[in-house]
Amino acid sequence: MTRGTSLVTGLIVFLLGGLGYLGFRSIGFEHFSAGIASQAILVLVVLIWIASYLLRAMTGQMTFMEQRRRYRASYAGFTGDILQKRFEMMGPLEQEDLLKEVRQAFPD
Repeated sequence: MTRGTSLVTGLIVFLLGGLGYLGFRSIGFEHFSAGIASQAILVLVVLIWIASYLLRAMTGQMTFMEQRRRYRASYAGFTGDILQKRFEMMGPLEQEDLLKEVRQAFPD
């Protein structure tokens, strides 16, 4: 969630509290009771929101984590293609020399 989205979400929650209060007042609740009822509903909404956040965090399905997975997959494919093309552009002797260096650097 971006900073702007979180600010808009906070504003929406704030407005929902006011609308809830007005709604409870319009159906006959007194001032005090309407305030308590709207606060109770907002607390319930926030608790559900926090629970969903914790669930996404524990299962690894956060927005940043998903973006990072997609980026890494596309980056690996992109760089793999580039390296393959560069390797194919080398002459046979250069390819052999490179393979020898790689085998020395990363023995089995």
